[in-house]
Amino acid sequence: MPTTVSAHGNDAAGRLKELADATASDSALRRFLHGLPGVDAVGLEARAASLGTRSIKTSAKAYAIDLAISMIDLTTLEGADTPGKVRALAAKAVHPDPTDRTTPRTAAVCVYPDMVATAKAVLAGTDVKVASVATAFPAGRAALPVKLADTRDAIAAGADEIDMVIDRGAFLAGRYMDVLEEIRAVKAECGDKARLKVIFETGELSTYDNIRRASWIGMLAGADFIKTSTGKVAVNATPANTLLMLEAVRDFRALTGVQVGVKPAGGIRTTKDAIKFLVLVNETVGEEWLDNTWFRFGASSLLNDLLMQRQKLSTGRYSGPDYVTVD
Repeated sequence: MPTTVSAHGNDAAGRLKELADATASDSALRRFLHGLPGVDAVGLEARAASLGTRSIKTSAKAYAIDLAISMIDLTTLEGADTPGKVRALAAKAVHPDPTDRTTPRTAAVCVYPDMVATAKAVLAGTDVKVASVATAFPAGRAALPVKLADTRDAIAAGADEIDMVIDRGAFLAGRYMDVLEEIRAVKAECGDKARLKVIFETGELSTYDNIRRASWIGMLAGADFIKTSTGKVAVNATPANTLLMLEAVRDFRALTGVQVGVKPAGGIRTTKDAIKFLVLVNETVGEEWLDNTWFRFGASSLLNDLLMQRQKLSTGRYSGPDYVTVD
């Protein structure tokens, strides 16, 4: 659940009241969101690119690889998913490299609601979580009662985390309060049984200003994590949109004392990519987010590259893709 840091003084009380007032009505929320500072797109992309050029030494690289493995939500979200595929993926999450039991476990396995019980059975007795997409993933085009039933079914089957999608159509039409209230309703359904990750599908939001606004809607509505993408569109996680979301959670905690996690998902396939994102986290929000409680990678193929690079560091030889499972 979110970590709360003590806030002191009249200024803090005033800021909290301002945020509470911002969600009191549709017009108040609109004023608040459109009053957020505009995003300097050139500056944002330049900073993300600059941080991506940072080099790290071999010892730090070994640490970063293990950290990245521990942050992966190992994911399969295909119409052709079978119980056998999900069981194999869950077993891999527990022992990513069967030849080296020092390899960290992944943070979670992410599946459709009907596969939650299958994954849960394999992961019983481990600290690997079961995450489930819900709320009519990936389009999010369903009535609220259907979305809540989807969430309820996933939790009843044993999901520890729910990855919901916002209604991008409502957001882009300016119906911000509808989006906020829907997130609140799903959060209430989760209660203390599951953490909630809110997916914005940043590739469909068109502008960085919209990504910033969506981030604030998610956080104001009680999201435990904000997440870039479903992995089902052309543009998914990028260093720039992830940097923007990291800045949002940093600013939100400064205002409220509430810490919110970030999950880039889709398109992160290599160790080099993962390390770039870890540098973004370290330089933007600091070490407190360098933990799988607060930062995740939504990925399927990333784990294999991390394992191959880990083997190379430990043995001096690059074993190649034949030495890891194809998921």
